[in-house]
Amino acid sequence: MRHADVAQIVHTIAVETNTPEETVARMYADTLDSYRADARIHDYLLLFAERKVRATLRGGNSNRH
Repeated sequence: MRHADVAQIVHTIAVETNTPEETVARMYADTLDSYRADARIHDYLLLFAERKVRATLRGGNSNRH
């Protein structure tokens, strides 16, 4: 995924959750690193990381993936 795509994801989550982009970017990177450490298949990690960060910031259940 291109850097511009990740930046757009971070921006969108930040706006939706009223959270600073720096915070969202750090959460996204940390989540993605965590998933990559355990994953054998990497096809959907970016989507899973996006969903987890969004759910965490909204106060939802983030343990689905």
